[in-house]
This record gives sequence, structure tokens and C-alpha cells, in this order.
Amino acid sequence: MSGHSKWKTIKHQKGVADARRGQLFTRLAREIAIAAREGGGSLDSNFKLRLAVDKARSNSMPKENIERAIKRGSGEDKDGVAFESIMYEGYGPHGVGLLIQVVTDNRNRSISDLRRVVTRANGSMAEGGAVSWQFTRKAYITVPAAGNDPDKIFEIGADAGADDVLPGDEEIEIYAPAENYHTVVQALDQAGVKITESELRMEPNQKIELDPEPAVQVMKLIEQLEELDDVQNVYSNLEFTDAAIAALEAA
Repeated sequence: MSGHSKWKTIKHQKGVADARRGQLFTRLAREIAIAAREGGGSLDSNFKLRLAVDKARSNSMPKENIERAIKRGSGEDKDGVAFESIMYEGYGPHGVGLLIQVVTDNRNRSISDLRRVVTRANGSMAEGGAVSWQFTRKAYITVPAAGNDPDKIFEIGADAGADDVLPGDEEIEIYAPAENYHTVVQALDQAGVKITESELRMEPNQKIELDPEPAVQVMKLIEQLEELDDVQNVYSNLEFTDAAIAALEAA
């Protein structure tokens, strides 16, 4: 399992996940709304929306909340708040590059919150393109390790255009070029493989490895950013080493 996935698992175990902060339903609703806006409100023809709805259902999100989010995104709810997805760029401590994905109805509020958190951590916001050139947009898909043969998943993924499959104790991670995203997802779906997570994300072309103490400073900044209501995802080029993760747990 990759370092970032280990860290994500630990955060859930420590209770730092969105559910504890009371933000889970809000973020799920925005994810559904964005998916519906991009591909329409039909679960049959919009696979991204179907995955977002499945994720919401698995987290016990009420049916009426899901339906309201779909209507908001598809435009059926004329009185609904219009959200937009924006990618901001910045630097954390020690020059670590950050891409911060925001879904918001108020750009001014979002950038103000981001600048406050990043500046307090001795980082800085950056102009568009200053950081993003260090990243490549990739498809990221996970399936449960239990009940799935890694060799079979590799075969399905490779045939559909995936370029990396990483088996782990709890999940199998699949990476693919962004243009092969739908092909890989559909191949897994048609093979009856349950997908637990599926998204396009920004992967660093080269990672920065820091000693545990400075790495923890960056990881704490990422956690603070993730706690902001408008932030959906934070990507960085930090190498999440076992030593850094252990130091964060002990902090």
C-alpha cells in the first residue's frame, strides 16, 4: 500500500476522518452535485455519479439528501446553490508543492481560508501553473483486497490500459493514464469487481523525501487544509515514509 494510503487509513483509525468533523455528508453532496453537473443526473449513463452515490449510501447518507444533490447538480433544482470546482496551487513548509482542490459557492471565502492556513504554516499560495507542472493527472481506483486475486486484477487492469497495480493488505490500488479512466473502471465493473474508490487525481512526477520532523509539519498542514469546509482534496509531492507516518502518530 502506498504511503499516502497508509496515512489515510491511520487518519480514519485515529478518528480524524470527515465523519468525526461532521463534514462527510456535505462533501458527499458536493461530490454528487459536481458529478451530476458534469455528466447528467442518470446513474445508468453517468458512472462517476453512480460511484459517488454508492459512496454516499455506504456512509448512510439519507436518500433525500442524495436526490437533492443530484437535482442541484443537474440543474433540476433551480433554487439550489451553484458550486464550482477550482484547483489552487501553493507551497508548504520546506518547498513541498501543494495542489488544493476546492468545491465552493464563494471563491473569495475559499481563497481567504486557504491563504490563512497555508501562511500560518510558513507556506505560501502560488500562481496558476507554478506547481501543477510537477504533477500528472492520473486515474486512481481501489478495490478490496479481500476476495480479489491481485493477479486477476492486474490482468483486467493491464488489458484495459492501467499502468500500475499495487496490492495491499486491505485494498488493491490501480493507477492508469487519465484517458484510460473510464475504460479501466468499466472493465472492472463488467468483471463484477466491486470498486471502493475511483477518481482522477494529481500524482507528483517526483516526490520529495524529508526527515520525519519537517515531514510532519507538512502533513499537519495538509490535515488543516482538509478540515476546511470547501476543500475536497489536497495533493502534494511529499513522500509519505513509514518514519514520517510513525512520527505523526506519536505527535
